[in-house]
Amino acid sequence: MYVCVCNAVTERHIAQAVQQGARQLKDLRRALRVSADCGRCARCAHQCLQATLTSPDLGRAAARFPSLMLAEA
Repeated sequence: MYVCVCNAVTERHIAQAVQQGARQLKDLRRALRVSADCGRCARCAHQCLQATLTSPDLGRAAARFPSLMLAEA
């Protein structure tokens, strides 16, 4: 599912960002530009972030998702 339409960010992108160290919404903003434009996705992005952080499958998440190049700040 798309979380941030402005920057074409999906739940999978967020899960991979968590695998790469994202722990807060500001980390997603830096890595994926989530909520950097209109901001309407902030609540959904935060919910996806929290769900991924508390997922028992967090250790295996990287294997389920294809490799993505994240924007460097």
